[in-house]
Amino acid sequence: MGNTAVVVGGGIGGLAAAIGLHRIGWEVTVLERASTLADAGAAISLAANGLRALDELGVGEAVRKASRGQYSGGTRTPRGTWLTRMDGSALEKSVGTPIMGVPRSTLHRLLRASLPERSLVSGRAVLRVEQTGPGTVRIDCADTVLTADLVVAADGVGSTVRSRLLPDHPGPVYSGSTVLRALTEHAVDLRTDFELTWGRGAEFGHIALSDGRAEWHAVLRHPASTRFADPLAELRRRFHDWHPPIPALLDATRPEAVLHHDVNELRTPLPSYAVGRIALVGDAAHAMTPNLGQGACQALEDAVTLAAALGTDPTVEAALARYDTERRPRSQSVARAARQAGRMGHQLSHPLAVPLRNTAMRLTPSRIATRMILRHHAWTPPSLP
Repeated sequence: MGNTAVVVGGGIGGLAAAIGLHRIGWEVTVLERASTLADAGAAISLAANGLRALDELGVGEAVRKASRGQYSGGTRTPRGTWLTRMDGSALEKSVGTPIMGVPRSTLHRLLRASLPERSLVSGRAVLRVEQTGPGTVRIDCADTVLTADLVVAADGVGSTVRSRLLPDHPGPVYSGSTVLRALTEHAVDLRTDFELTWGRGAEFGHIALSDGRAEWHAVLRHPASTRFADPLAELRRRFHDWHPPIPALLDATRPEAVLHHDVNELRTPLPSYAVGRIALVGDAAHAMTPNLGQGACQALEDAVTLAAALGTDPTVEAALARYDTERRPRSQSVARAARQAGRMGHQLSHPLAVPLRNTAMRLTPSRIATRMILRHHAWTPPSLP
């Protein structure tokens, strides 16, 4: 089996895949399209499955130290009525860890620190990837050509590699939702670690961070590519009468800190996550809506599973076939569950359906809600050789 790999994309999935390959003895180059590593993004929640993957990659302890556990919170109505309560201690007892909130920039830096500095090449857009021989993959960039024994496509929901590898696939589609998010400029007085609030056709949520700041997000139902002249002012108008601390979170945010992205997903599942010696990971393989908070966790699962297969199987092709067999059913199942959660969450707007859902949620025992969460969190990573 060869031992040189090129990872296309320097996000969470790409960096994690590179770490896994590096740990099993491969020589890895990560090609990142952006010329400056700005670490854009707000913050994310990492569930037990993602944290266990990070443990296997050797960075779990560092990420936990930089994160804040989510022990309190839940889901509310715009007036503040609790629909469900989070029991982070019960979840920790069941799976060994609470959900952890961490800034994306911090997670990116910790992942990069686990790789040799020479491994990451920025400002290198990949134009074409093709298998040119029985054991060689060619990677064409704007100013250079590389060859490798393996290519890992981690170039996101709009993956160039995927579109060339599977030209008949329809590609990503707009989910119907657009999301605005930011980190507060300073610490905010929060009574809970994590909250979601569901209104008619809208959601607002926050994650408390270890330094006292918070990440917040607002999900709205709008046509694709809808943008606002003053996003923060629009959100203040939209959420001014929602319960505390929502107005305070917006007031603690600089206008230029607000990020706005449409939520796109791979609604049509891919027929395979591997073709020849090219593997797809993360959003390039299974871009999903964020309603379960599993996008990054599934990418981390991909990374560990891929490295474990390559570390034990006799050929690259056999390893990638195993990777596809193990990862595609689970990740596509999580993607379907995330889509369904969105339909029952912020996307629900019918005046009769919303109160029925709210009543059902209030009457659901906490142990049942915890059991539903565990379906996705209770994953054990393979051991890296």
